[in-house]
Amino acid sequence: MSKNASSAAKAETRQPSRWSQERRLEFIDFRLRWEGRLNRSDLTSHFSISVPQASLDIAKYLEMAPTNMAYNKSARVYVASAAFKPLFVSSSASQYLNELLSVQTGLLGPEASFLGWRPTTDVVPTPGRQLSSDTLAGLVTAIREQRSVSVLYQSMAQAAPQRRAISPHALANDGFRWHVRAFCHFRQQFRDFVIARILNIGDSEDTYVEPAADEHWTRTVELKIAPNPELSEAHRRVIELDYGMVGGKVGLACRQALLYYALKHLGLDQVTGSSPQAHQVVLENRSEIEPLLAGHSG
Repeated sequence: MSKNASSAAKAETRQPSRWSQERRLEFIDFRLRWEGRLNRSDLTSHFSISVPQASLDIAKYLEMAPTNMAYNKSARVYVASAAFKPLFVSSSASQYLNELLSVQTGLLGPEASFLGWRPTTDVVPTPGRQLSSDTLAGLVTAIREQRSVSVLYQSMAQAAPQRRAISPHALANDGFRWHVRAFCHFRQQFRDFVIARILNIGDSEDTYVEPAADEHWTRTVELKIAPNPELSEAHRRVIELDYGMVGGKVGLACRQALLYYALKHLGLDQVTGSSPQAHQVVLENRSEIEPLLAGHSG
């Protein structure tokens, strides 16, 4: 074996080890941030590693952040110090809440999460959105291979399902259900199709449609959101904090094709409401956004 080949082989064998330790260091950081403590057994049980390896990982973490934790001899546990500063983005509040949500809804198994102790958590129930795995697989294949497919689609605008040829290029979630973004060869335009309303999927063939031609999908616009001016000053300040507003407003980037869903999800699809409390935020650039809302459904 040549010297270069030998070096490459060694690099390949070392890479998984480096990646694994990086992951374990993230775990240490996460547990210290959200539980305030860490045992070697936390590492050995979660990653199936030896006690000596866990000790090496803890030593490495202390080398990187010597003031982040200290060993409590009486409790035989490492505890986060008052000066603790997270080293990894994975220790952020959003990641913590996302893991809680994923475990609670069953999207992530407890063994796959960094969470140890968890506060009592629940989510608002919503009706399950059922769709065919075969249909989804056919759509994903068509997107990957840039092909058109024949689908039997039940539109809310028609009494009976219709057979259509579509060229899908993207998937989107409106906060409640999944859509496929596709060129409809029947209507000769890009449209959204609710995946659960595709009753079956048929033959596929090469397509001439380029995804880049979907201007509503490629164009991004900004939603300028501010507290409802009819709220009291104290309530407006609460809304600013809740949405992370700077200078009394926040901008949200959104694809033009998803504007309708974004406004509906944020309760901004209506110009006026029954009370400021019911419509706590307003869309400041509504005059710019409304002309861009045409043609949002399949």
